[in-house]
Amino acid sequence: MSKNAVSAPIEKENNLVQSIVLFLVCIVLFLGAIYSLAFLTLDNAWPMAVCLGLFALAFWIPQTILGRSDSAGES
Repeated sequence: MSKNAVSAPIEKENNLVQSIVLFLVCIVLFLGAIYSLAFLTLDNAWPMAVCLGLFALAFWIPQTILGRSDSAGES
């Protein structure tokens, strides 16, 4: 049997409370991005800038800071 056949546990697992808090932070950022679109007009571009910034944070934080984005080549 090869070593790759055995599944190793994930090294950086969060407990349930920490996972829920991280989920809530990211979902609040995402919902804030959607809510900022309510103030979007043709005269004011700031709500769209806020929307893009909040959405980028809501997507980037779990992908890069909390995730394992550098492990694509691992087997």
